[in-house]
Amino acid sequence: MEANIAYYCLHKLHKWPHEFLDLSREEKAYVIAAIRIKMEHDEKEAKRMRRGQGRKRR
Repeated sequence: MEANIAYYCLHKLHKWPHEFLDLSREEKAYVIAAIRIKMEHDEKEAKRMRRGQGRKRR
């Protein structure tokens, strides 16, 4: 799990993996929770966009 979060930090947050891995347990928990919230929001937004693609707006 930590490796996946470190990968996300590198590509999305532009932070080196060691910067995430060097955080305290509480700080890691905060980062992981924030990433999960962001991912849930992005998934909902993508679903909303897919539903609206077939409709034409005037």
